[in-house]
Amino acid sequence: MTPLERLLKRRLAAGPLTVAEYMKLVLGHPRHGYYTTRDPLGAKGDFVTAPEISQMFGELIGLWCAHVWGLIGAPKRVLLIELGPGRGTLMADAMRACRKVASGFAAAAEIHFVETSPALRDMQARALYGTQVSWHAKLSAAPREPALIIANEFLDALPIHQLVHTENGWCERLVELKRDGRLGFTVATTPSPLAAALDPQVAQAPIGSIAELSPKVRAMARAMAKRIAHFGGAALLIDYGHAVAGAGDTLQALRSHRRQEVLGDPGSADVTAHVDFSTLTAEAASVGIRSFGPIEQGVFLRRLGIIERATMLKRDADKAVAREIDAGLKRLIDTDEMGTLFKVAAFGPRSLDHLPGFVR
Repeated sequence: MTPLERLLKRRLAAGPLTVAEYMKLVLGHPRHGYYTTRDPLGAKGDFVTAPEISQMFGELIGLWCAHVWGLIGAPKRVLLIELGPGRGTLMADAMRACRKVASGFAAAAEIHFVETSPALRDMQARALYGTQVSWHAKLSAAPREPALIIANEFLDALPIHQLVHTENGWCERLVELKRDGRLGFTVATTPSPLAAALDPQVAQAPIGSIAELSPKVRAMARAMAKRIAHFGGAALLIDYGHAVAGAGDTLQALRSHRRQEVLGDPGSADVTAHVDFSTLTAEAASVGIRSFGPIEQGVFLRRLGIIERATMLKRDADKAVAREIDAGLKRLIDTDEMGTLFKVAAFGPRSLDHLPGFVR
């Protein structure tokens, strides 16, 4: 039994936890949490993100930022903030591309990472060796200046609450310690006050349905929107999820690139849930800024020129490298890969009527 599992079972002996409390503990415990203790990425890890699949992803995101920097007036200094930057691969690829074809933006950009994992901070420092980087534990700690914010596969790991539609109403789904010492799910007997925040269509789902809510995702979206409203800039949000709110259980755990039981061997697997993009756009509207999308990742990357970029990279590549480029392209944009499941949305000031990749 791992130290985290012992800690968790002692806590559950005093009573059940919400799914959100469980996620927060197993992912973010300061000593034993999943993200605190390891590098979860790559073939030897538990999952692979888009920047690790192909350099084209980070390059195009970097050039998107450079274009948007021009749209907001090309300030002499702009914060380039990435939330949950993984190994730093996206930012390294982005800045390499910008130094070649958008040197004005590269000179103006000041890189800030929002990251709590010591292990990942070390990897990010190596990936950005020679580049000035500032780290923060939360977005609010970054300087209050115009900023371009990137959140790629960040929101899916924020804690969610799950509600179950019962005869008594929408009641919280809980994690408890069973008599045999294993973890299991149960359902509270009284309705949850969170039910008031359910989308009206979701609230009408049949008995037995599961609905998901994330106050943390809403709070993060609101924080990004307020920063843009007050100080200027834009945000780009990329994650797997759905464009319209709906009932359903999307909670999952990944270990060694395979799904496993969500409550099995806590702390050894990544636990995530799909992002409800309708909540993101609602938060943007609530503070008076403009939202764009969501659109499918495949559509977005095609509009940014990923097919043309792949063609350029293959010109001087041998057959083996060309096959790798094609495989990365397919994985990023095909409908049966990441192209459809992953969505892209953006926030911008009211003064902007368009952003790159989004139809006017």
